[in-house]
Amino acid sequence: MDDTKITTSTPIEYISKSEFKRTMSFVVVLTLVFATLFGGILGFLSSQLYNIGTNSTIAGTSSGIVQNLPVVNQNSAVVSVVKKTNPAVVSIVISQYVSNNNNNLFGNFFGLPSSGSGGSGSGSSSGSTKQTVGEGSGFIVQSNGYIITNKHVIVSPTDSYTVVMNNGKSYQAKVVGTDPTNDIAVVKINATNLPTLPLGNSSGLQLGSAVIAIGNALGQYQNTVDTGVISGLSRSVQAQDPVTGAVENLTGMIQTDAEINSGNSGGPLLNLEGQVIGINTAVASTAHGIGFAIPINQAKSDILSVLKNGKIIKPELGVDYELITPAIQQSQHLNYSYGAYLVGSSSSPAVLPNTPASRAGLKSHDIILEVNGVKVTESNSLGYLIGMQQLNSTVTLKVYQNGKVQNISVTLNKAFS
Repeated sequence: MDDTKITTSTPIEYISKSEFKRTMSFVVVLTLVFATLFGGILGFLSSQLYNIGTNSTIAGTSSGIVQNLPVVNQNSAVVSVVKKTNPAVVSIVISQYVSNNNNNLFGNFFGLPSSGSGGSGSGSSSGSTKQTVGEGSGFIVQSNGYIITNKHVIVSPTDSYTVVMNNGKSYQAKVVGTDPTNDIAVVKINATNLPTLPLGNSSGLQLGSAVIAIGNALGQYQNTVDTGVISGLSRSVQAQDPVTGAVENLTGMIQTDAEINSGNSGGPLLNLEGQVIGINTAVASTAHGIGFAIPINQAKSDILSVLKNGKIIKPELGVDYELITPAIQQSQHLNYSYGAYLVGSSSSPAVLPNTPASRAGLKSHDIILEVNGVKVTESNSLGYLIGMQQLNSTVTLKVYQNGKVQNISVTLNKAFS
């Protein structure tokens, strides 16, 4: 369900990790002819070394060789975060009716026992059995049962979803909304006073910052804890579901070397303050230590939409476009090597009627260069930049139209859900 393969439009940087072994050097002191003399000297030196090691006043001398420096214990910080956040991280079990003649199908896909780890329910009239076909992760964001996970974990609305808490208690879950653009889904369970995770800010992340990933590793090791660092930012990847074959273009992704395994999808990527900064989503299947998480800021509008509207509602610009690359610029003889080139097809016009784009005066063959001052690129696609906006908000587009660049204001008062 979430054992994804990764391909990228640009090469992924591989971060090598080395292990260094320390070797101890032992100094053997041999007592020779002048044992008394050297013994006295060694005794004096030993006493001085002992003083340096035990007498704290030595650290304050003008030599400055030995200093009292603060010690940061990262292990204790990780333990503290895990204790605080673990209760709000859940496992999500996906079940569906499977034909009794094909019981091995989903076991082969998801690496689960062919009988399904969830056991069987009553057989349907068509000779099928309810079985576990996949597992993922999620985390609670509202104490009344709202849970964030990945869209590719919630594949079908007809499947059955069970949320398993860290304490072993389970609930049937209802799919509230999905956001295919950002691979985000929201499910809800009927419970109250649940532990929740605070949402952090993913806009100011730094390379090398320590992170913690928690999730249902391999669909059988619930609430597995992995640590690592942020290895890269603003990565663009193509994630493919091996079962459905669906490919999702994900932009702005956080790269981490914290282990993200099959079953971890939808779980939180945390900072050392216990705040969610990302949603663990995919791994590079041909490499080790290259995982990707959706920045939490991309999910905040979905969460607010669910709490306000009861479902995920996204603003729609109403254009059909081709993302410009240097190759497309050359082949189409365009003026820019970046941006969204508004071109339609036989089945869809470049600018859809009765949409924010048509009302703002956008036309076929326009190039949208920026949204609110942010360039439209492979890392920041037009769909991503519009999807980050709130419904009924007004954005400023920098557009190349009729041979000149101009700013066009667009009110995003049309939506899809």
